[in-house]
Amino acid sequence: MSKVLIVEDEEAIAEIERDYLELSGFDVTIKTDGDSGLESALKEDYDIIILDIMLPGTDGYEICKQVRNIKNIPIIMVSAKKEDIDKIRGLGTGADDYMTKPFSPSELVARVKAHLARYERLITDNKPENDIVEIRGIKIDKTARRVFVEGDEKSFTTKEFDLLAFLVDHPNHVYTKEELFREIWDMDSVGDIATVTVHIKKIREKIETDSAKPKYIETIWGVGYRFKG
Repeated sequence: MSKVLIVEDEEAIAEIERDYLELSGFDVTIKTDGDSGLESALKEDYDIIILDIMLPGTDGYEICKQVRNIKNIPIIMVSAKKEDIDKIRGLGTGADDYMTKPFSPSELVARVKAHLARYERLITDNKPENDIVEIRGIKIDKTARRVFVEGDEKSFTTKEFDLLAFLVDHPNHVYTKEELFREIWDMDSVGDIATVTVHIKKIREKIETDSAKPKYIETIWGVGYRFKG
């Protein structure tokens, strides 16, 4: 449920706005003076703010300016002021929209929904995509550390995943067991190269159709392993 903050000193107007928004499924908080409105806007997590300009205490321009310094949530400024200079000033402080009183409560609800939808799209578009590698039926999500083989997710230990991801990132390069141990375990093998062999065996059991005839991780006898790109 999206949370809406209304900062409006005319309680009758604020209550009508709240009633219409709550009927549309929003969680609404009302503040009737600028100081408490500013404090709530900065400290609480709201999805959108409906902000009157003329308020007791801190005015709407200053509230908008301070909120915009730390938050990117939509702000709709409302006012009885109809002059273009007031709209320009309001939008210039960082407001996303400016509505002149009187206005229809249903129009306010429509604008709230539109701004929230736009903001959600913006957030989604800006999210970094996961680092995913797909090769011959295997999908490796390096961001989420998940492995899928022909669509089925396989469970990997931390080192199994690290080893597979490293080999996939360096296709067709032959690595000795000592080199792999150094890369994945971050230390010299000191006789522990059997650890690499065991991990390769476990990885093959999970990704190969026939681990005796691997099509992904190839053994180069007398040298080490390589991932066939």
